[in-house]
Amino acid sequence: MHEVSLEIARGEMIGLLGPNGAGKSSLLRTIYRTNRPSEGRVLVNGEDVWRQPASWVARHVGAVLQDMPGDFPLTVYDVVAMGRSAHKRLLEVDTDHDRALIRAALDLLQLQPFRDRLFRSLSGGERQRVLVARALVQQPAVLVLDEPTNHLDIHHQINLLRFVRNLGITVIAALHDLNLAAMFCDRLCLLHNGHMHACGAPEEVLTEANLAEVFRVEATLTRNPRTDSLWIMPA
Repeated sequence: MHEVSLEIARGEMIGLLGPNGAGKSSLLRTIYRTNRPSEGRVLVNGEDVWRQPASWVARHVGAVLQDMPGDFPLTVYDVVAMGRSAHKRLLEVDTDHDRALIRAALDLLQLQPFRDRLFRSLSGGERQRVLVARALVQQPAVLVLDEPTNHLDIHHQINLLRFVRNLGITVIAALHDLNLAAMFCDRLCLLHNGHMHACGAPEEVLTEANLAEVFRVEATLTRNPRTDSLWIMPA
């Protein structure tokens, strides 16, 4: 990444767009403290995440990543409950408050029927929903989503993005589906070759010129007749 500057308001949903290798995942990794930036700062609620202990970051930043290891003998309930570990001391048992948050997350992501299934027995889409539920019980101020709609059918793609859009917390999501990004995100940031190519409202970013330059496709832009959001039709 090169000289990326981005300020996100509390409660805003930002979509990171760009072709493969543009730098979306690299940028997200600096937020949840995997890739240390060579210069500059990453601030959450005014605090530099790279100057805070990992436990502080775990309480304030939730992350759902593209490729999470799944071959471990834990149930769905156990994996979701792991999200509370950032708020607990070592070996501290779950409280009634913890259990209430876990049940609520399982309900919201329609995971109650799977609660006693082994995580490794689930499909890719089901695992993705479990990982979102785990992030929610962290009660983070910022939720980072790296391709959250991977492995999801269209029904669950729409439901998931609608759900996180209405959480009322700051959401930063790397997305490939331009139409879903335009439908659900407040602003879009288009990355190209490690640089911020454009950032603004969907109509400002998803222009014919930007689509041609960054994605190398010709497209017709119109409005979705159901949602009135921008709609991209590749030629």
